[in-house]
Amino acid sequence: MKKGIIFSGMRPTGRLHLGHLSVLESWVKLQKDYHCYYGIVDWHALTTGFDDTSELRDNVREMALDWLSVGLDPEESSIFIQSHVKEHGELYLLLGMTTPLSWLERVPTYKEQLHQFGQAGKDISTYGFLGYPVLMAADILVYRATTVPVGEDQLPHLELTREIARRFNYMYNTDVMTEPQAVLSKVKLLPGIDNRKMSKSYGNDISLNASTKEIQEKVAQMVTDPARIRKTDLGHPDVCTVHTYHTFYNEQEVSDICRDCTAGKIGCVACKKQLALKLDQFIAPIREKRAELAARPDLVDQILENGASKAREKASQTMQMIRDAMKI
Repeated sequence: MKKGIIFSGMRPTGRLHLGHLSVLESWVKLQKDYHCYYGIVDWHALTTGFDDTSELRDNVREMALDWLSVGLDPEESSIFIQSHVKEHGELYLLLGMTTPLSWLERVPTYKEQLHQFGQAGKDISTYGFLGYPVLMAADILVYRATTVPVGEDQLPHLELTREIARRFNYMYNTDVMTEPQAVLSKVKLLPGIDNRKMSKSYGNDISLNASTKEIQEKVAQMVTDPARIRKTDLGHPDVCTVHTYHTFYNEQEVSDICRDCTAGKIGCVACKKQLALKLDQFIAPIREKRAELAARPDLVDQILENGASKAREKASQTMQMIRDAMKI
């Protein structure tokens, strides 16, 4: 017996990297216990990327390959493209009629992102950007999702979804809207190779399908203990990005490496070579499965269409209930 219904999604804004992996791993585990709907939310990508959609279709395809290569199972989950399930858009419109403007203006990230993009010379003060939390709510509520996997920073967005659902039920004297509960995801905060937040825009990421050569080159660029000049200098692993990666991907040897680094018995070059080897061993099966899937675009298309078909079936049932409640 499944525990409930889950919806979650990602914006297709570029290639996925190791920083995304812990979220995807949690999705893989959840699909065993829940009815899962995982959406590539391309409409959400337009809220900030409306002015350049030249890579959107390619990004959608790349995301689908990444998801499938790390273990999302189309037999267990509905994997689909958001814009292929038009009920998302219909519910977004209807919820927009009942959601107070003040609720959207108080969303924590709204003014923050307006400022950040403004500093970069881009104006995102659009209706779509202001209303993206309503679209997010529609994504969740159209499946009557009982559970949403989130990080702590996303809890305010989920609470807004709950408020929107509660208000709708009260206004139309119905219980069609399910107030979703959060399941907190323990996201591993893996830094970029320069110890900043991992981001494609910084060029400090390692992609999920990185080649052996790319892994070696990226690891070679990693920031290490600035106090170590020679191999025999005593190291401080707690300030070393390479050590952080060893804790994630080389658990069996990390304690020995930490000891030898602290004692000045292993140099940074050797330490990086060990890490590159472990990372390559970890990424290799993902890379191989991804290559197999990329060689079969018809199969990927079929998986996405099957996922959208299952999603539409569930979403259309919800929308009929909503139309009945609203007398439309």
